[in-house]
Amino acid sequence: LNSIPSAFFSKWKLCPVSEIVIKLERSRVEELFAPYKQVIGEDLPGYRNHVYRTITYAMYFLNNSVDYEQLVETAFVYHDIGLWSDHELAYLEPSEALAVADNEKYGWGLNADVLRGAIHWHHKVFRYKGPNQNVIEACRKADWIDATKGKLRKGMSKAAIANVEAAFPNLGFHDTLLRLAKDYGGSTLVGGFKVMRGIMKW
Repeated sequence: LNSIPSAFFSKWKLCPVSEIVIKLERSRVEELFAPYKQVIGEDLPGYRNHVYRTITYAMYFLNNSVDYEQLVETAFVYHDIGLWSDHELAYLEPSEALAVADNEKYGWGLNADVLRGAIHWHHKVFRYKGPNQNVIEACRKADWIDATKGKLRKGMSKAAIANVEAAFPNLGFHDTLLRLAKDYGGSTLVGGFKVMRGIMKW
């Protein structure tokens, strides 16, 4: 990309693909997690690393723009939190509600519609097309990359995904999801069905 004249990108209204930026600690993320440490309990390290990975992927798709960083960090801290706060396998709506309520309660000033949308559509199978498409689609692609452990790359290189996974190890996060599906659903099969029915969007 460095050898391609900038006029090319201007002419075609394209932007060079951003580099993957790995931030090992994000102060906002830690602050947002603080009130929910006891709620998430022993599952926090795995969920925390999942959140860091997905933020990293989403920010890559957003060219690491600081304009979106606080919203993306907040959306991903809350995106699965209903699993623990409400013990719900259909956790999108509880997660959205908690994020929007805390946004108002603490005066973060984030766009509630974008925050809600980033959470609501993060399991959408096909491309999101609608209001705030850039940030919602970035979050959707990011979660699919991590949910599939990099089998779906959404245009990201294997090397970049490997670097992110090395920085933020899985720590059994995907096993945690299976355990919660079994605990809340009565069996892994029934729980898995309830999860799919409750969170998948087409």
